[in-house]
Amino acid sequence: MGSGYHTSWKVPSEHREDPAYRAAGRRMDFAQAVFDRRSGLGWSTEELARRAVMTEADIESIEESGIDPTLTHRAARFRLPTPDGE
Repeated sequence: MGSGYHTSWKVPSEHREDPAYRAAGRRMDFAQAVFDRRSGLGWSTEELARRAVMTEADIESIEESGIDPTLTHRAARFRLPTPDGE
């Protein structure tokens, strides 16, 4: 592969320690986890919002990496069933 401008992302190590960089990573990881779980259950954003006692806009914001998961986890707002039904 050539060494063109967009062949890979190189993040300087000092940026990896930046609190904003780390927070963005948490938001993206959480967004992907919520989307994967919701999709795996076959739920719409509307269904997840109803079950989590949230608005559909809240769910969409989470899945778009707009919510810091540390705040969401502390609020304990998600009550998703586990694969074994618990």
